[in-house]
Amino acid sequence: MDKATEFVDGTVNGFIWNLVPWLLIAAGAYFGLRTLLVQVRLFPAMLRAVTESPKGHDEDEDFGGISAFKAFTISAASRVGTGNIAGVALAISVGGPGAVFWMWMIAIIGGATSFVESTLAQLWKTRDDNGNYLGGPAYYMTRGLGWKPLAVVFAVALTFTYGFVYNAIQTNSIVEAVGGSLNNDSNALKLAVAVIIAALTAAIIFGGVTRIANATQIIVPFMAGAYILIGVLVIVLNIREVPGMIEHIVGHALGLQQVSGATLGMAFMWGMRRGLFSNEAGQGSAPNAAATATVSHPVKQGLVQTLGVYFDTLVVCSITAFIVLLGPEVAYGKEDIQGASLTQTALADSVGAWGTHFITFILFFLAFSSVIGNYYLAQANVEYLSRSKAVMVVFRLGVIGFVFFGAFGSVPLVWALGDTMAGTMATINIIAIVPLGGVAIKLLKNFNEQRRSGMDPVFHRDMLPELKNVEAWDGSDPVTRRSREDRIKEKNHG
Repeated sequence: MDKATEFVDGTVNGFIWNLVPWLLIAAGAYFGLRTLLVQVRLFPAMLRAVTESPKGHDEDEDFGGISAFKAFTISAASRVGTGNIAGVALAISVGGPGAVFWMWMIAIIGGATSFVESTLAQLWKTRDDNGNYLGGPAYYMTRGLGWKPLAVVFAVALTFTYGFVYNAIQTNSIVEAVGGSLNNDSNALKLAVAVIIAALTAAIIFGGVTRIANATQIIVPFMAGAYILIGVLVIVLNIREVPGMIEHIVGHALGLQQVSGATLGMAFMWGMRRGLFSNEAGQGSAPNAAATATVSHPVKQGLVQTLGVYFDTLVVCSITAFIVLLGPEVAYGKEDIQGASLTQTALADSVGAWGTHFITFILFFLAFSSVIGNYYLAQANVEYLSRSKAVMVVFRLGVIGFVFFGAFGSVPLVWALGDTMAGTMATINIIAIVPLGGVAIKLLKNFNEQRRSGMDPVFHRDMLPELKNVEAWDGSDPVTRRSREDRIKEKNHG
């Protein structure tokens, strides 16, 4: 097992992660310039878009699909989980406090990339056999670029990564947290946790996208909110140390301060790796959730998913970072303290022993919601590869099997495989969205022109007839019909 971990993390990831951060930065900077910093400029519009109803206007009936907020919670369920609690702690323990700064940077820069990939997923979405929307990178690679072979490779990679590897990571971290809370790492405890998580997963994933959305829209906001509140408490209790902590983060990230055992390069690499694992900007995962939403314009869901990147990294990941950095001093650059146990120790130092159990409670539900969200992202790609019900049943059983396996797997190896797949997916996705970036720019221009005219932006495919293979935007969905007031404005504007 140790040799396998050394090969995957040292050789394979060493190569991939010398390339991926620069691809992410280059793509984010490129899209940020092309969109005139859409990820910053349209922040107020993001807040409006996330609360929009799928019914659109009061004279319309629901046309199926799910709301922008439910699509947001599905993607947030995948984003907000182990990476925010265990992953951030791991990044700090190995890369030092400077890793936090680089997580922030990849979120801000990657916001533009997230906007582009999710807007494209909305444009080229389709409907499944039950009338629900689905889509994602495999769909825009096929319909937008005609690159079906690459789309198939991506779909297989995402299915394996999110359906199997990432779900094993979630269970692995739950077991670590429960074991730390109960001071018990026996196989009997691991078996009990594995059975519970596998049973809960089966109950939800066999219920379809509606049950998934209903579960995530309750679990994610409540648990993330509770975690944020405890983080604010830690900050208040240690308020005098906060300025020094911020100085430590920035100083180490830029090489202005030295931290024993952790170099500037380690801070950069681990900040990027854990940042991507957590917020997934540019990785091609969130677009699968973005495509499920019923919205009046593709750009709206692009904005919603950009907001998701900020919520994940700038809010939830920062809370973990502050808890760890305001806790006991860490031997940076060492891997003997890993993941959730470091966050548990740090929180207990600030608030008392109950902090250990609180982290276990929060991590259990956030990691479980990630299992649900990860499953749905993978399901969309299984449906791209095959609409066979038998294939879907086999896939679901495989998901449950890996959820069970994760309780017993090697922590370093599971995380290393996750990094390998994340880097591979990001590389394929960026290769696809760069040539399609101009399409997202056209959609953003169309969106802004309608806003300047005082209308709620609505998109029909005949507005940009040069775009080919666009299926969903034919005007049949009630949410894409203008209100009476906007029809008057459109007529006057025309």
